[in-house]
Amino acid sequence: MTVAPEDRIARHRIGGEWHDDAGAGRFESLAPATGELLGTAPRGGREEAVAAIDAARRAFETTLWRDSPRVRAAVLLDLAARLEADAGPLAALLNAENGKLLRECAGEVEGAVSELRYYAGIARLGAGRVIEPTPGVRSLITQEAAGVAAIIVPWNAPLVLFVRSLAPALAAGCTVVVKAAPQTALFMHRVAGHLAAIGALPSGAFNMVFEDGHFAAQEFVRSAEVDVLSYTGSTAVGKKIMVDAAPTLKRLSLELGGKAPCLVCDDADLAAAVPQILAAATILSGQQCTAATRILVQRRMLDDVRQAMSEAMRAFRVGPGHLPTSDMGAVIDISNRDRILRLVDELSAKHRVVVRGASVPGLAAGGAFVSPTLVEVDDPHSSAVQNEHFAPLLTLEVFDSDRDGVTLANATRFGLGASVWTRDHARAQRIAREIRAGTVWINAHNKLFAEAETGGYRESGFGRLHGLEGMRDFLETKHVYAEIGCL
Repeated sequence: MTVAPEDRIARHRIGGEWHDDAGAGRFESLAPATGELLGTAPRGGREEAVAAIDAARRAFETTLWRDSPRVRAAVLLDLAARLEADAGPLAALLNAENGKLLRECAGEVEGAVSELRYYAGIARLGAGRVIEPTPGVRSLITQEAAGVAAIIVPWNAPLVLFVRSLAPALAAGCTVVVKAAPQTALFMHRVAGHLAAIGALPSGAFNMVFEDGHFAAQEFVRSAEVDVLSYTGSTAVGKKIMVDAAPTLKRLSLELGGKAPCLVCDDADLAAAVPQILAAATILSGQQCTAATRILVQRRMLDDVRQAMSEAMRAFRVGPGHLPTSDMGAVIDISNRDRILRLVDELSAKHRVVVRGASVPGLAAGGAFVSPTLVEVDDPHSSAVQNEHFAPLLTLEVFDSDRDGVTLANATRFGLGASVWTRDHARAQRIAREIRAGTVWINAHNKLFAEAETGGYRESGFGRLHGLEGMRDFLETKHVYAEIGCL
């Protein structure tokens, strides 16, 4: 893997300045496809987090940032243009450090650019209202920036998951502190460089720290100087964040785990559905919270779906993400590859195996490659159905009536995404209405974009990202009351 010299050394960005490791040492970033060393990043912690929060608080309290919607819009447009101009190198670096397909990396940059331009428009909306509840009384209802927003970014789609919180936070007038995922530190440092180059962005309005532990993130969660925290990640960590954030009563936006069902009706177009479901299951090498993980099939179609999925999966090509012949790249690291292989062994001992995933021969010895798995499951209460695996692993389940299918789809504690596959549009709408998930796709899966809100029911979290609702977590509503009298 070739990484440019300037991308091999990541540094913190705090208060408008670059900061190195401050004696704490550095951690390594390794290529998932080969295991080779790509570069290093500073091992930050609580000290860097406190400095970043202090810088963000000063910028919020002492600059005109929160009162300048046109400037905020211009900053977002500037960042969008910089990312777009750097799209090729950004995608290549993300491919090297994350291991997923290069085309997925390029799509992520494109999606982030779209998100920034969307919120640049929203930044100038200036929504509010005036009411006169009784004669001589006028009430002004306004919205203003919530304050300092902390963003904890995961590694699976680091740019778009960062930008979908950053863009509405900046559009609202917040200042921002960011904890980047260590697995994609070099990539996020390059992104931070684009933000640092924007002259209209006040010093301290954007800060990013790196760590390979949890002390900086913990400070973001516990600090009374952080007003909003946006986290994308596991449900288990989300629950810990809620406990640690409780003393400060800060606002939380949590997009957590998923276990997305694909409900395949007996009139579905399998020629179209099967390749799309397989693609949705293996997106980002299966490491996406909305990835398809459960195939729910109406009984009459079971044999056909089993055969079609088996054939498609056996023809599936796992390989280096930069090759156009690869259908799926590496998972994030060797430890996760080994975790997935252990999981495949456990599930294979308990369930009927349709296609068993394994290490992929003929690839780099240090590469984190594993092929996808499909197991047939009878009991919806089994761990295969109930646990999020964050892996290219699918379960096959059967239902009879549409009502049974909905009940089965809702039979987990998650509710982030789902899809319905049928030629009958009214039927699809009836089923979609009953599925308890934040997003339900019809004859599609994983279609995400800036204009449409996403988020979860139940243990998939709360709050919404993207769309108009994506700004709500970063805004406070204020009522200004005045007795103005009558003529």
